[in-house]
Amino acid sequence: MINLHLITNELMPLNQFIINDLNPSSPETLVKELQTVFKQLTYSHVPILKEHVYLGCLSETDVYCFEPDQRVSEVLYAVEGFFVRNTSLWLDVLEAFAQNNCNIMPVLDGENNYIGYYQLIDIISLFNGTPFFSEPGGIIVIEKGQNDFSFSEISQIVESNNAKLLGAFVSKNKNDLTQITLKIGKSGLSTILQEFRRYGYTIISGHEDDTFLQTLKERSAYLDTYLNL
Repeated sequence: MINLHLITNELMPLNQFIINDLNPSSPETLVKELQTVFKQLTYSHVPILKEHVYLGCLSETDVYCFEPDQRVSEVLYAVEGFFVRNTSLWLDVLEAFAQNNCNIMPVLDGENNYIGYYQLIDIISLFNGTPFFSEPGGIIVIEKGQNDFSFSEISQIVESNNAKLLGAFVSKNKNDLTQITLKIGKSGLSTILQEFRRYGYTIISGHEDDTFLQTLKERSAYLDTYLNL
């Protein structure tokens, strides 16, 4: 899983993506009713509410393990309590999808009222529309000790060389080393690469064309796997 710490200049509006066309189930719902829902839809989970109180979600995998005539109240131990707020930033929502292996994300307001859900495909479309993917530029993958790097230092190195940092995320953590993938809005990266080396960063990869970016974009589709569950 990619641990995302993306830097962008945009705040993504999400409320327009809240959907309400799926009626949440209740503890009185029969398991066979949920099985029918999953046969009709491509969702990985369905939300469960009790008297308008959000209890969590049941996954398709779990639902097919239960007896059809059982009620949801009998299998509440399998409910997964993940959700996001209607004020959550789009990147936090994307991370919640990845952490919970789901393609539907319940949305609660500040008073814990269930107000709908997000679909993974809509959030991914926002991610693919960020300057990280849409703007021309170069890709650099750098590495440094987990306690030795900072995004403020990375930004300073890039901007001191008259370049623009379009995005950055932590793409790997292993053996106390962290790899950071950067999208820089400037061709001719050799000077920036030299500057990172001077600051003690190891250069894992540096690309001035779009080949690596396209590969990265394709790999970001790992989240799409859940759309077909």
